[in-house]
Amino acid sequence: MKQQYNVENIRNIVVVAHGGAGKTSLCEAILYNCGMNDRLGSVDDGNSIMDYEPEEIKRKITISSSIAYVEYNKHLINIVDTPGYANFIEDTKNCMKAVGGAVFIVSAVSGVKVQTEILWKLADEFQIPKIIFINKLDRERANFERAVGDIEKILGVKPLILQIPIGSEENFKGVIDILEEKAYIYEDNQSGKFKKSDIPDEYKSQVEELKEKAIENIVEVYDELVEKYLGGEEISKDELENALKEGTITGKFVPIVCGSAVKNIGVTQLVDYIISLMPNPTQKASLEAIDKKTGEKIFLEPDPEKPFAGIVFKTISDPFTGRITIFRVFSGSINSDAKVLNTTKDVEERLGQIYKVVGKKLIPIPSAVNGDIVAVTKLKETLTGDTLCDPANPIYIEWMEVSEPVISYSIKPKSKGDEEKVSGALQKLMEEDPTLRVSRDPQTKELILSGMGQVHIEVTVEKLKRKFKVDVDLKTPKIPYKETITKKAKAQGKYKKQSGGRGQYGDCWIEIEPLPRGKGFEFVDKIVGGVIPKQFIPAVEKGIREAMERGVLAGYPVVDVKVTLYDGSHHSVDSSELAFKIAGSLAFQKAAQDAGMVLLEPIMDMEITVPDDVLGDVLGDLNSRRGKVTGVDPIAGGNQLIKAKVPMSEVLTYAPDLRSLTGGRGIFTMKFSHYEEVPSFLAEKIIEEVKKAKESEE
Repeated sequence: MKQQYNVENIRNIVVVAHGGAGKTSLCEAILYNCGMNDRLGSVDDGNSIMDYEPEEIKRKITISSSIAYVEYNKHLINIVDTPGYANFIEDTKNCMKAVGGAVFIVSAVSGVKVQTEILWKLADEFQIPKIIFINKLDRERANFERAVGDIEKILGVKPLILQIPIGSEENFKGVIDILEEKAYIYEDNQSGKFKKSDIPDEYKSQVEELKEKAIENIVEVYDELVEKYLGGEEISKDELENALKEGTITGKFVPIVCGSAVKNIGVTQLVDYIISLMPNPTQKASLEAIDKKTGEKIFLEPDPEKPFAGIVFKTISDPFTGRITIFRVFSGSINSDAKVLNTTKDVEERLGQIYKVVGKKLIPIPSAVNGDIVAVTKLKETLTGDTLCDPANPIYIEWMEVSEPVISYSIKPKSKGDEEKVSGALQKLMEEDPTLRVSRDPQTKELILSGMGQVHIEVTVEKLKRKFKVDVDLKTPKIPYKETITKKAKAQGKYKKQSGGRGQYGDCWIEIEPLPRGKGFEFVDKIVGGVIPKQFIPAVEKGIREAMERGVLAGYPVVDVKVTLYDGSHHSVDSSELAFKIAGSLAFQKAAQDAGMVLLEPIMDMEITVPDDVLGDVLGDLNSRRGKVTGVDPIAGGNQLIKAKVPMSEVLTYAPDLRSLTGGRGIFTMKFSHYEEVPSFLAEKIIEEVKKAKESEE
């Protein structure tokens, strides 16, 4: 880095859009134009600075956010390139917490898609000012006006057109700046070189009309400007620029510029607008925090003289470098080798060398200034979402909840003895990707890997092999069915054994009855007169619990049962805990045969967002999966929100199915709701399959 920058000259920008809109190509063009790369990186050619992971190069999509910076016109611009596919959107959300502005890319070919709309709402939630870059104007079927119409209709914003394209499709060759009334004609060689000229005659009337409309919108930011404008007074260039920036930061309107990232047209003008319209760290709303000493709410001031405070928004687990921690400085500044307090984990850490990040490259710098985005390596405890601060001034910044996974697989190492290796590797991957979950199903004993979609899981498996040399098999996880009873029943369990020497004797009578769903197990002791001595009663309960765990119908745990122990007998010499445990188990198995045993299956709560035009198809598909739709509500952008309860067995692989049904435009969330009885025709099939599996094992 050439110099240290004052906070006023820093811009932190996140580049966002749906997958395939051209985010990485735009970042590559900015890096090239600003001298951070001696060639124009290309996603298609696999030589991009920002998409450097082999999994990204193979798929030609951004899987994990990447960071870079440029120095341009005495400004430092930190750029965060983010994933646009639903599987990896959580990473984008984390990055939004760290920036001051967003460049939204809208494709002139495909317009605004569902993912863009979701990200737009997130940006609104974080109060992030936005610029829209209409991309791909060089492509076939590109249409600038249609894209603007999409933005207005779907995103529900007031678009402020600051540029229009010169030419279209293969004839696209530059942009016209509306307020400046100048044309920028580009060389057709991806060099980013252009000539500034007067507006071509055929565009003059359009520009005049758009300029008048733009000024009308801009002056509305300040009442005094409205009065001047209506009174026919001249608005100075400075007044207009100040109002334009204020309106952008406050969201009164969203500036629209345009170009082609791949052709490197319009990119330089976009960077100029990033500097002039996006806020520096002092101009964005102060970040809310908690003073750890007093428990009171405070607001972090972006002041270099204040105590240091920052938040980690990304972690990278590198097999060679170790853990790379990327954080944004929200207050104060920090030097290399400084001690900081992690108030999320309540541990002290030593930072070591501080770096600037450009893709996978780390560039050492002596210190991190207020407002900057930097990285350190080898922190022991610190992960994404953690607050770092001055140990003498402990504060805590609240992080966001991580979304629940939508798809799960059973994961098993191909090589025996690699179980620990798999667990350790997955632990490292979870450090850099909080949306990954790994758990051991207590019922099926399977190791379960859960993620945000099919591609997410596939990428994780590829990373396990590449980074940690672990090969695994994926299987659809077993459904954790359960069993229960539907009516009361009584039975005796008697265990008597004489085989020379001391015998075994235990005898009990129990009554079982169903409990409401989800209540588990209840044991009631109604023994009177000491027919079963007190010391043996826990053994009866233990035997019953073990029998319930083994199941009756198909080996699945029995739940929601009340068991009353009401009679029995004992032998003064031969009775023992073991005998009564066996008696309790026998009693339960006998009683269950007469208690109307049924199979239960887990039911999932689902929320599915789909475009209007595929609503019928999705509802029909849910119906075929035995789903019960509980509500359909229209939401912004021509989408519908479906709420449904669906058996887990029917939606284990729902993510790719929904993608296929909706052309990639549908998204969903899913969480466990409750257990319900399996229809008898399906239950018979499941029980039969379990019996066959047991026989084949024997």
